[in-house]
Order: sequence, then C-alpha cells, then structure tokens
Amino acid sequence: MPAPELTSEAFGLFKELPMKHRLRLAALILVAGTVVSETRCDPEVHVKPTSDPTFSNLPAAVPLWRGAAPGSEGQDSPPARRWENYATTWYSVVTNINSPAILPFLPPAGKATGAAVIVCPGGGHRFLAMEHEGYAVGKWLSEHGVAAFVLEYRLARSDGSRYSVEVHSLMDAQRAVRTVRSRAGEWGVNPACVGIMGFSAGGEVAVLAATRSGTPVPGTRDSVDALDCAPNFQALFYPGMPAPPPVPSAKTPPAFLCGASDDHLGLTPGMVQFYLALTAAGVPAELHVYARGGHGFGIRDEDREVYSWMPLFMSWLRGGGFLSNPAAARP
Repeated sequence: MPAPELTSEAFGLFKELPMKHRLRLAALILVAGTVVSETRCDPEVHVKPTSDPTFSNLPAAVPLWRGAAPGSEGQDSPPARRWENYATTWYSVVTNINSPAILPFLPPAGKATGAAVIVCPGGGHRFLAMEHEGYAVGKWLSEHGVAAFVLEYRLARSDGSRYSVEVHSLMDAQRAVRTVRSRAGEWGVNPACVGIMGFSAGGEVAVLAATRSGTPVPGTRDSVDALDCAPNFQALFYPGMPAPPPVPSAKTPPAFLCGASDDHLGLTPGMVQFYLALTAAGVPAELHVYARGGHGFGIRDEDREVYSWMPLFMSWLRGGGFLSNPAAARP
C-alpha cells in the first residue's frame, strides 16, 4: 500500500517547515502507511476441527491421590478435551479436572541430570493449554535431561467449578512436589532439585507454591503429605499474580522469570514487580522481558526470538547447580 497522499493545503504547510522537520514528518508518514498496510492484511484463519483433539505417545497419568482428592469427593467425571479459539487459531485444551494427576516425561537413559520440574500449564483457570504449555514443554525438558511432570490441576473458573486457586489448585501443586519426592528413586530424580514452572494462570499456581510452602494447604495425613512441599526453584512465564501480591522471604526459592513487553493481558509489569521484590528479599532471580512475544508463547514450532528463553533457562539451571548432581537421585 502506498504512503498516504497530502492535500494541496497540507503540502503548502509542509513546504514551510524547516528541512529537518520536513524529513522527520516524511518519515512518520511513511511509517504510518506501513502500519496501515500491515493491519489491513487478511488475518490467518483456521477452521475448527470436526473431531475432538487426541494425542498419541503420552505418558500415563499418575493420580496424586489414591482415592478422591480432598475437596473433590463425589466429583468423579473424567477430564475432557476440546478445542479453544485464540487469535484465529484453534488449539486443544483439557478441562473438567476432578482427579488431579501428573504426566511424567522422563529423560532417556543416560541423559538424566537428576533435576525435575512440575509444569503448570495456563488457561485462565478455565482450562489447561496442554499442547504448547504442557506436553511440548515436558517433551523438551526430558530431551535435555530434566524430568518433567505436567500437572493436571483443578480449575477454579471452569463452568460449575466449586474449586479455588488458593486452596485446590495450590494443594495439587504442593502434592505434585511431594509425589515426585516420594518416588525420586523410581524416577531418577534428586529430591533436592525439584522445581516448579508455570505459564500464565499456571504461573499464579507456581508463585503460590513457591511462596506458601511454609503454610501448606491441608490435604491428607499420609506419608506423601509428610514430605516437604517447597520447590527448590521456580520458573515463571508471563505469570498471573495472586492478589495481594506475594511477599518473598529469604526462604523463597530462586526464580527464572520470562515475559514480553507486548503481552496483551498486561501481566508483564506484575512479573517485573515480583522480580524486584525477590531481589529486595535477597532471592537469586533472573528476568527476561522480550520486546515481542505476546502472551502464551510457551513452546511452539516457530522461529521467533522469544524462544531463546529455552537455552537461557537451561543455562540458568546449570548455573544454579540444579543439573550437577544426578548421582544423588539414585537409591
């Protein structure tokens, strides 16, 4: 699309300006033309699939409780998979979580570092964006020697939900950390290197798990709940923040934080404020804010600068000493 044309009156005023002002105005006009051209392009349209989403080669889910989870008594309907529309793209989600579970993505033989991560997908507490914030993350971490456990946590804002974020979702995250520690020998995990990672709404769950381990949500009084639920590190991606914002202490685990300036949900300022609170409390923290990346980038098969977070995160784990002691994971 060509640059906008000036009327004769506007052109007369334009000629009266000093040369440096004319050059600056001309540049602005050209940029405006480019922006108009870009915004008028036809958007990419994806047609909603006619069948329900399915995934192959997923690990079997491990329930966090043998029977009904505390607070889910009488709620036994299974998880449901459906399609959700986001920015003209249809992607698969999981909802109706009544029996919280973890899906273990374990590293290949000989590659395990001993580190483990509980992965909390986002979805506004209405559903779980499992494809790009769950399964893809778990697969990538396991390929790099980190045992990943994708968490199916209860959703506080799904239709008809009687759950809450600060009770049931947090309870599920705390139980997931304990469950991984309880089976560390079986899964090749170092119990002292169990972290939590959260995306968007899952970031809120992860923040709560990282800052409220001193006062765990009461669950069951079994041997698993007797274990420590405090994660050894936290990784937060464009996270939602609890209200009021958590107050870190010297016991808060080290943090890796990542987001984008153009997050249209406006979550980046809250993440930056949490980073500042962490550093003020003396907690080691690393912050990455990309100029472009939007909200919900997770891990997708795209060539974008924002995905440099992946090697940066592995370097951060290595620098924190979380990848250096796999022998401690063995019985």
